[in-house]
Amino acid sequence: MVSGRSIYFAGLFVVCASVTGSILLAQDAAGQKGAENDPSTQEQTEFAPGVVTVIPPAPDPKETFDGPLTLQTLLDGHPEIRWGGDSHPEGKPHFDPRSQMLTEMAEEVFLRREIYAFEFSFKPLRQIYIDVPRSDGRMQRKLIWYLVFRIRYRGGDLRPAADVVGGKEIFERIESVSYQSRRIFPMLVLNNRISGKRYVDRILPTAKQKIAIREQITAPLYNTVEISRAEIPQSTDPASPGVWGVATWEDVDPKLDFLSVDVFGLTNAFEQDGEGPDAPYRKKALQLNFYRPGDAVKQTEDKIRFGVPAYEKKSEQEYYLKQYGLDKRLDYQWIFR
Repeated sequence: MVSGRSIYFAGLFVVCASVTGSILLAQDAAGQKGAENDPSTQEQTEFAPGVVTVIPPAPDPKETFDGPLTLQTLLDGHPEIRWGGDSHPEGKPHFDPRSQMLTEMAEEVFLRREIYAFEFSFKPLRQIYIDVPRSDGRMQRKLIWYLVFRIRYRGGDLRPAADVVGGKEIFERIESVSYQSRRIFPMLVLNNRISGKRYVDRILPTAKQKIAIREQITAPLYNTVEISRAEIPQSTDPASPGVWGVATWEDVDPKLDFLSVDVFGLTNAFEQDGEGPDAPYRKKALQLNFYRPGDAVKQTEDKIRFGVPAYEKKSEQEYYLKQYGLDKRLDYQWIFR
């Protein structure tokens, strides 16, 4: 026999269960809707002031053109454009001025181009022991030098601007342009300033994760090949995250004291003496100078300092400047190499 009190409590349980289920369903639906409207984000680590050194981009309007140049390869490859002989006995054209002839025009040519530049930031140059795979498949413990860096695109690219005067384009000014994003193809070379030996950065997959943990890089960390596939968005915000990368070097001389790192790919600016395959071609690079007062014992405890050391004594200062090929103290400089 079921009492009235039992029926009452049973009904109350059903009602509570129904209300609780409705509340849970409502909360779950609200949670899903909130997740769509306010997705979770992942914040990057903010470093203390002075930890990350920032080198601003340095495009130069003079880098947007070369000239006047003589296109000697064109003149040598097409001798038929030269005129003379019986058809021009006095060495002059019949109707047009001499400056309008192809031969004369090829001797005074201006080559114009658009120049872009990236901002480069980096953390201190450091060392770490990492197990590196060998050619036989076994692992070998090595001391690896590495530099963690950040790339940001600020826009402000430079290009020649044409004004039409008398039906001809006259290039007398430079204009600034920006794009939504750009890509970078970097190469970082570590230089021994004493011996002249150069170390090109090596791709070490086993090193990247360990370096990211040590340097507290919570954003994706790319090596110098992977970063070429990443879009560098344009931003003028000083707090924009940018794209992080790392360069690694192995088998570096343990007695190295004076060194520099050349960063290629931050700009497409270049220099060329003349024109043709024999003309020297030099890319613009950022040279970062470092000083390592240490030895081959307990290398990971040696602090690698950014910049050229300063000394009060003139003879000592000149000695250190000589190691970097400088006339005055410079922590970094833009060079063509």
